[in-house]
Amino acid sequence: QGEQEEAEAALTEAELDQRVDILLSETDTLWMLDLPPAVMSTEAEEAARVLERNKIYVEICNAKIDSEYFEEKMVQTLSGAAKTKEVQCETIAMVEKGMMVTFWDLDNSLKASETEPTEAEEARATAGESSKPSTAEEHSQAVAVPSARGNIFHSCPVFILLNQARPCDFAVPARSHSEAILTSENLQQDLVVMERILMGNIFQPKLAAYRQIPVLIEPDVPSDTEVEEDSDEEHEEEKEDEKKEKTSHRSSVLSNVTQTAEEAEGPSLEQLWSYRCDLTRGHSVSSMAWNQVNPDLLAVGYREFVSQEQKKGLACCWSLKNPMWPERIFRCEHGVTAVDFSLASPHLLAVGMANGCVAIYDVRSRNDAALLDSRASLNKHTGPVWQLRWVEQDRGARGGDKKERLMCISGDGRMTEWFIQQRLDCFDLMKIKRTESGKKKLPGEKERKSEAPISQQAAGMCFDIHPEDADIYLAGTEEGHIYCCSRSGKEQILGTYRGHKGPVYKVAWNPSSTDMFLSCSADWSTILWRRDSHTPLLTFTSVTAFVHDIKWSLKSAFIFAAVNESRVEIWDLSVSIFHPVLSCAASPEGNLTSVLFAKNAECLLVGDSCGHVGVWQLHGLAAPSTDKVWLCHRARPALGLVP
Repeated sequence: QGEQEEAEAALTEAELDQRVDILLSETDTLWMLDLPPAVMSTEAEEAARVLERNKIYVEICNAKIDSEYFEEKMVQTLSGAAKTKEVQCETIAMVEKGMMVTFWDLDNSLKASETEPTEAEEARATAGESSKPSTAEEHSQAVAVPSARGNIFHSCPVFILLNQARPCDFAVPARSHSEAILTSENLQQDLVVMERILMGNIFQPKLAAYRQIPVLIEPDVPSDTEVEEDSDEEHEEEKEDEKKEKTSHRSSVLSNVTQTAEEAEGPSLEQLWSYRCDLTRGHSVSSMAWNQVNPDLLAVGYREFVSQEQKKGLACCWSLKNPMWPERIFRCEHGVTAVDFSLASPHLLAVGMANGCVAIYDVRSRNDAALLDSRASLNKHTGPVWQLRWVEQDRGARGGDKKERLMCISGDGRMTEWFIQQRLDCFDLMKIKRTESGKKKLPGEKERKSEAPISQQAAGMCFDIHPEDADIYLAGTEEGHIYCCSRSGKEQILGTYRGHKGPVYKVAWNPSSTDMFLSCSADWSTILWRRDSHTPLLTFTSVTAFVHDIKWSLKSAFIFAAVNESRVEIWDLSVSIFHPVLSCAASPEGNLTSVLFAKNAECLLVGDSCGHVGVWQLHGLAAPSTDKVWLCHRARPALGLVP
């Protein structure tokens, strides 16, 4: 209120003209920080007193050198007076102890506490009750006691380990916990994904070549100096281009010569990678089969023969996502001789073994136990199952209505068909009888029945189903004969093809021209047959070695691949019927055993006796030119091919 009155009182003109004197004076100095100097001149007034204090301090320090209560160290601040004071007569030993406790440990400890104590625990409890009470000295020490709900210490922060105390089993839960982490399915799945990513980066150029897509190349960012060098090189290149224009005619002639040389080279093979690992080392590749749904999944059968003794085999599923380790590994008691994926259920893998056993595995499961096997079957094979195959019964059916059967041929001379119910059992389609060798009739000799079968059975080696009629199949035998058989009808054998002098290892129908088929044998030859003619149409022989496997190309009716002990050969009947267009030593370490064309790539898979499955890219097998097409049309009637 007083301030309002003063504000309201206005100054008069006389007061405004009046002179007012204002005097300014210095206030007291406020010292915020005062650091006395540590150095003083000897001529100062207080020099004598400071020297005396320094002398006394040096004497005190010399007196405390040998004292056990004195320790020389740096001190910056002064400790204030303690609020509480304690007196302790014994030294406290500090021990650090720590561990990780998870929810699983808590749950396991809770379950363990709920169970009844064992006899040993009861005896220990009674012994503890009868023992003398602990002394005051023992009570003064803190002992770590595990909680009833886990490995948690509910005591004071200082833990003392007594010599008389029983050691705690800390290593067992930690070890079991680490093992549980390493064996968990989530960790294994994450590691599989990480491994596939790494393999994709490592094999990216090879996989790109397999899928016929461009290879990813990291761009190089040039520096300023590189840009200047590039500009200088461009000027030099312009001068060189002017000189090259003068010799353009000569270069065109040379280019034509090089093009003809390249065309003369013909097809070639380039190895991309090889499916192999330490597990397959020492095994021989016996069979290969593609999955019917996933063209990147390959099943490979392995067997091992040492001193004519059958050892354990393997059936592995390889994927393009990891060429260095198989996705699934099925360990078999005997060597694996044949594998094939199911058509109606692509996750089922049929495996034939050297002891005559047939097993079916589920590739979706990581368990290597078979779903079904023929060990309990009364009609099981007594010889090696050399080949097996899933065959559709109703090829016109769709989706889940598809039905299929499993057919096998064995060394015991039986061709069987297997049906899958609660167990695996079979019935015989045909028993291959050994025939007498045809001999000329001598004078006075009684007439003999030709091809009279005897009681001994001939070993079956291979078979193939007709591409259009699933009831017609070919069967190759150890005698060198090939039988054309029918699954339906009274007469099982429709025809016999004689031309090989040794065991027939493989027969294969032509997928495009269904009345033609190939066969290979141990007599070093590959023969082209026509169904309605029992005499060989063409015989192919390039080297003196067993021909173990043959396969028709999926893209051409004239191209097929064959492997002998040392080389893989590509034959193109539209180019030559006398020599292969390509012959390459695909395995320098071992003998070649099997061959297979890739379904979705221009590649060839070759297996050998060392357990390697090499993936080779085919170059130069392009579509035939106009002249070659005309030649093929002229060659069709001669070869018996349908135009």
